Amino acid sequence: MSTIKGFKGFDKNLKCRGYQYEIGKSYKESEAKACEAGFHFCEYPLDVFNYYQPSDSRYTEVEGSGKTDNHVDDSKVACTKIKIGAEIGIPGIISASVKYIHDHIDWNNDKESNVDDMSAATNTGDRSAATNTGDRSAATNTGDRSAATNSGDQSAATNSGDQSAATNTGYRSAATNTGDRSAATNSGDQSAATNTGYRSAATNTGYQSAATNSGDRSAATNSGDQSAATNTGDRSAATNTGYQSAASVEGKHSVACGLGIECKVKGALGCGIVLVEREWNNEEESYVIKNIKAAKVDGEKIKADTWYMLIDNEFVEKD
Repeated sequence: MSTIKGFKGFDKNLKCRGYQYEIGKSYKESEAKACEAGFHFCEYPLDVFNYYQPSDSRYTEVEGSGKTDNHVDDSKVACTKIKIGAEIGIPGIISASVKYIHDHIDWNNDKESNVDDMSAATNTGDRSAATNTGDRSAATNTGDRSAATNSGDQSAATNSGDQSAATNTGYRSAATNTGDRSAATNSGDQSAATNTGYRSAATNTGYQSAATNSGDRSAATNSGDQSAATNTGDRSAATNTGYQSAASVEGKHSVACGLGIECKVKGALGCGIVLVEREWNNEEESYVIKNIKAAKVDGEKIKADTWYMLIDNEFVEKD
């Protein structure tokens, strides 16, 4: 019996279509038909955004087996047996997407790679890969389902096709996607990751970075210091966990979260804001949580398009 590895989305309670799941558990049904019967998951990681938006969902690895049925529009699979693997979150979905794209490239025909400094690799065909390991390099894809990767400093990786991934691990880098269901990731300092397509994710783990989404149902996340995460699409989430960072949302029913030290957030009317107040603990030698507070931007108690910090468990306006 063959096993198919994939990825599954859930609501915040780890439910899918009202069915309660648990990490590490296996489940069985008698029939499998895409969108109608059985357990469902996606082989291509970013396809999970079609069904569970990044702003308020959870994601895990899964293994499907037994009877299977494939969806005609994307990589969704229905199966009669499923095992729920580790919870990986949005960063894990992005990393898995990059790996998936690279694993499905025709490396003999489509790949262009540079290992020297000041190099450029360009693909205009679908399902292609452009890779740079040198400094001051550029990797560009205009085809669908492509991957552009830079591991050198001061590099740029760009995708304009759908279901693409652009990744930088060097500092002062930029990764940009304009297609739908795309992922742009920076782990270096002073970087920028930008998505303008729907159901996209832009992630930075370096300090002084910016992650921006203008499409709906997107997520922009920063874990570095002095960073900015911005969403202008609906039902999106912007989150910062770094020091003195900022998160803002402009789309309807979106949430801005500031979870680091001295963070600030702002949102449009009707959006939500979440802030953590931290204080230094000598015993633990770290900044521990002092207060957590959430509010809706109602235009009265919490003003629209106004920056707030949490000080002594109160929302305080900040420039």
